Amino acid sequence: MKEVATNSKQKHSKVFEREILIGDYRLAQESRQASLMGRKEVFMGKAKFGIFGDGKELAQIVMAKYFKNGDFRAGYYRDQTFMFAIEQLSIKEYFAQLYAHTDVELDPASAGRLMNGHFATRSLNDDGTWKNLTSMKNSSADISPTAGQMPKLLGLAYASKLYRENPGLKSFSEFSNNGNEVAWGTIGNASTSEGMFFESINAAGVLQVPMVVSVWDDGYGISVPNKYHTTKSSISEILRGFQRNDDQKGYEIFVVKGWDYEALDWTYENAARIAREEHVPVLIHVVEVTQPQGHSTSGSHERYKSKERLNWEKENDCILRFRDYLIQNELATQQELDIIDQEAKVFVKQEKDAAWKAFSGEIKTELSEAVNSLKKASSQSLNSQVLEQLAEELTKTLNPIRKDVISTVRRALWSMRADSDEVRSELEQWYEVQKIKNEDRYNSHLYSQSEFKVGNIKGVPVEYQENASLVDGREVLQSCFDTILEREPRFFTFGEDVGKIGDVNQAFAGLQAKYGEFRVTDTGIRECTIIGQGIGAALRGLRPMAEIQYLDYIYYALMSLADDLSSLQYRTKGGQKAPLIVRTRGHRLEGVWHAGSQMGMLLHSLRGMLICVPRNMTQAAGMYNTLLEADEPALVIECLNGYRLKEKMPSNIGEFRLPLGEVEILKEGKDLTVVTYGSMCRIVLDAAIDLQELGIDIEVIDVQTLIPFDNSHRIVASIKKTNRVLFADEDVPGGASAFMMQQVIEGQKGYFHLDTEPATLAAKEHRTAYSSDGDYFSKPSIEDVVEKIYEMMSESNPHEFPRLI
Repeated sequence: MKEVATNSKQKHSKVFEREILIGDYRLAQESRQASLMGRKEVFMGKAKFGIFGDGKELAQIVMAKYFKNGDFRAGYYRDQTFMFAIEQLSIKEYFAQLYAHTDVELDPASAGRLMNGHFATRSLNDDGTWKNLTSMKNSSADISPTAGQMPKLLGLAYASKLYRENPGLKSFSEFSNNGNEVAWGTIGNASTSEGMFFESINAAGVLQVPMVVSVWDDGYGISVPNKYHTTKSSISEILRGFQRNDDQKGYEIFVVKGWDYEALDWTYENAARIAREEHVPVLIHVVEVTQPQGHSTSGSHERYKSKERLNWEKENDCILRFRDYLIQNELATQQELDIIDQEAKVFVKQEKDAAWKAFSGEIKTELSEAVNSLKKASSQSLNSQVLEQLAEELTKTLNPIRKDVISTVRRALWSMRADSDEVRSELEQWYEVQKIKNEDRYNSHLYSQSEFKVGNIKGVPVEYQENASLVDGREVLQSCFDTILEREPRFFTFGEDVGKIGDVNQAFAGLQAKYGEFRVTDTGIRECTIIGQGIGAALRGLRPMAEIQYLDYIYYALMSLADDLSSLQYRTKGGQKAPLIVRTRGHRLEGVWHAGSQMGMLLHSLRGMLICVPRNMTQAAGMYNTLLEADEPALVIECLNGYRLKEKMPSNIGEFRLPLGEVEILKEGKDLTVVTYGSMCRIVLDAAIDLQELGIDIEVIDVQTLIPFDNSHRIVASIKKTNRVLFADEDVPGGASAFMMQQVIEGQKGYFHLDTEPATLAAKEHRTAYSSDGDYFSKPSIEDVVEKIYEMMSESNPHEFPRLI
């Protein structure tokens, strides 16, 4: 570990140009003023919340000097100065995000969807195609959860390793220049206590990837000092064991003061060289950092910092120390810097005011239109007094937001319910136009809207030769993955036991030997960073498949899936995509932890991802072929008990594609519709035989995917015929079965066609008990299905279907 001396001239022979130093000082002051004015805007009620990067300006300016085109950032919400320095954020854009301006041209990071301090560059063209990432400086889209940026950072760095080491990727020059790109991460000192940080640090050391992590250490985590966060109160101290040496690979670790310009420059120059040239991860512990305004606008740091600490922070503010450095070294006079200070204030205020004018002006225009329509309607309305009052209240609103306008118009239309269509029409038409605009502003891009969205991928039917052999289901997958690895050089897969043994169920057996360790790769037991590794690689144009060995283990990675991957397209309004395929297996096996079917949790947590639930391995293969043509992230849950079941080997194994969002009718019938998926398909089909003997003819539908769900509404078409429906699955009651019911009964208006109350059949509320008996008494059995359906039929016709038990 290298602790860089405060006066490091003996180490650093670089001569700094005066103009560059003055420019750095100016930028630091502009960023500080943006923080100070941003806080005031929140307290004035012009913005909802503020969190700022004051105190970190100097280190971020220096770091930016070594951030090159093609590099990627995965940071956190105090990196504004860095984004200014790499010219991927302007002061005006900074304030546009603070105000939540929904114009993507004015807030290109998030189009007003994220609170301030959440940065992103736009990796995609408007049509969803990739830009040339090597010709631009890149920032992955930020998330708020502390340390949540770390797993993705690992993946961004790992992509460089693949681009350098895998010869098959050399032609993808729009994504990498021979793997020379560095992934730069930033994190606060307190967040290094998170498990995500330690898991990512360990994985990067194992993988030896070009990753530089800067820890901004201001001594606190909100109100809690370091002694409660970190052993020895120092993250660099406790990570000494990661330091590389002559015999062992590991990290290079630096400790540097956040106000020492020369030491910072020496540190970041060396860190960048080591990471870029040697592909060695680097940790930079930036100490003696201050936080002049405290954590955020939610509170004051005077409540928990001593007077001595507050005085120390004032004296060691990085801008003040940098100012002293410039004056003492006769690089600038006090008068020159005073002028820069004043110019920075004026400039930032101008940009702030311009951002506010653009934001508020747009809303004021809408407000004016609404008020005019209200006044016009009031002259003819039966409730004119109410409309006039609403118009007056809206006109007097201080700092109006869009909610004020739309809420008023909606209430006005309520009061006009007795008026004629002619009186209501103008206001209604205006409101309908605004609804369309607001749908785009606030609700678009949860899923891809490009030509590569999964709905545009046409299905290709599976084909079989007349004498197609029966093989284990896992062999169908093995053949499918073999063809994918051969045709798509950007595809690679990784996870626990995936490489040498070809995964626990042998779907990749022999493929590592055939295609190499960079295509079929073993990892440690670290689900969180397996997902992060996939997210980061997908952000850089690769097509990764991350394997979570069993569905139960997905809990370890749920935060990254939910807060990062599934919301990526939404929170960037189509500016970034990470078409990661997450492969796992679940449903029926044995015991509390390997028989999980946590579908309800996933459906509620992962909106923005596709959720595929194939009933066999042929279906799964068709889904993988489709997903690799699309640009959306997906979770594919294979049936644990299906790998040894026999299936016919398709003759077009690498070409057939399953259209996602389309259900399949497995058995036609006339009495009742059963909607299910996955392993339950076999249970229901077996039950159908018993039901046939009892005089009941059921129709069995496999939904195949839960997201998207039955795009063609074939389920409601079935209900029109049978007038009864049962939704069956292995999740807890109220889980995926309730989701399917809502989609069909409410979404498809299925309730119009029912003669019997719709029903669900799910597993017990507890986890599955061990052994075959445990499975039988915990999850729906053939007998459960038969008795449930018979009961539904008996309810409407007890004479024909007398009580069974």
